[in-house]
Amino acid sequence: MRTLEDYLCDNAALYAGKAAVVCHGEEITYAQLWQRVERRAEGLRRQGVGEATPYVFRASQSVEFLVTYFAVHCARGVAVPLENTLPEERYREIERLVESSNLPSGTADVLFTTGTTGKGKGVMISHEAIIADAENLIEAQRYSHELTFIINGPLNHIGSLSKVYPVILTGGTLAILDGMKDTDAFFAALDRSESKCATFLVPSSIHLLLMWSERRLQEYADKLDFIETGAAPIAQSDMEHLCRLLPNTRLYNTYASTETGIICTYDFNVSECMAGCLGKPMKHSSLFITEQGTVACQGKTLMTGYVGDPNLTSSVLRDHILFTHDNGMIDAQGRLHLIGRSDDVINVGGFKISPVEIENAAMALPEIADCVCVSVAHPIMGNLLKLLVVLEEGQHLDKRSIAQYLRSQLETFKVPLLYEAVDHIQRTYNGKIDRKFYR
Repeated sequence: MRTLEDYLCDNAALYAGKAAVVCHGEEITYAQLWQRVERRAEGLRRQGVGEATPYVFRASQSVEFLVTYFAVHCARGVAVPLENTLPEERYREIERLVESSNLPSGTADVLFTTGTTGKGKGVMISHEAIIADAENLIEAQRYSHELTFIINGPLNHIGSLSKVYPVILTGGTLAILDGMKDTDAFFAALDRSESKCATFLVPSSIHLLLMWSERRLQEYADKLDFIETGAAPIAQSDMEHLCRLLPNTRLYNTYASTETGIICTYDFNVSECMAGCLGKPMKHSSLFITEQGTVACQGKTLMTGYVGDPNLTSSVLRDHILFTHDNGMIDAQGRLHLIGRSDDVINVGGFKISPVEIENAAMALPEIADCVCVSVAHPIMGNLLKLLVVLEEGQHLDKRSIAQYLRSQLETFKVPLLYEAVDHIQRTYNGKIDRKFYR
């Protein structure tokens, strides 16, 4: 079967002079990129990288990262990109793990999860899964040769790395940024491109753009072909706000994970704007809801397994079905709706409550910039719900007002009894609330 690098090689001939990557002021064409990849691959072969050899390296938002990533595949090795700031002890631990494991033939990558519910796991992804992910996105979100895709998230995680796949397959252009802390750089990337642009933004980045750069974002309404979000739930209020600002931009909410690959997507700017709706499965994917109410996925995009842990693999991957911990439902139109994770559910007085529902409701309040709902122990009542909130600048915590609003939106037993203002909400690199931290 064809690999991502086969398409890159083709594009080096078809679109030799076209910009493949723009990063930190450097622009590299498809021909130049392929030449660098070939030279790097030859060097890796001399180092002993070959069939199924793991190659561990630190990720960076750079052309050099992409050169190394593609070159490892060309040398028939397995790319193991790790977080750039990972402590040296953990880096060596992962290095020992992958080097002592027998990686299946056809493995392209081992990606380590952020570990929001435990220690990060090494997810093995095949070349077949990479191509299936790319084709899912190309068909469902209409990637094209003319598109410039702006990547601002870490390239060792599936959220951003998976966007490299369809761009390379279609011969588009990648614009790589160092996160979204510098919004000027994001808008400069939009200005630099002569063609339509697209990007992937986690919900927290979208919320910040809407708070601080609303008018500026609206100026690019005709240039933004589409925006994809995912990795964490996006609040209904932010979805509606984005639709008003960008009426002609496709706005996708996508269901994906390192283990499942890219499964579903939903354009909430064309159809009904519904928080938690993630659309129908893409061409290489299917799903169903188990008797326990959790989402199970099938198709070519699934992981091969967890590196060095066959028992953990068999606990979630059986008979080519990936069993997730995501609670969900499928509506009459065949669209997936998520209702939180089963391992995040809080039991209060016998009621099982998803904190996501409470957080989404609270985020509609203009004085709340961010929040997390947690469980706290009570000597008499058992567990209680507590809402930790980050307030907008100049706002003060009005517990009664927040509680009254939540009572108008939620069932009584879902309204937290306790409220506290905090400086920030602990999140992972890909924008998910770090619930492990709050446990």
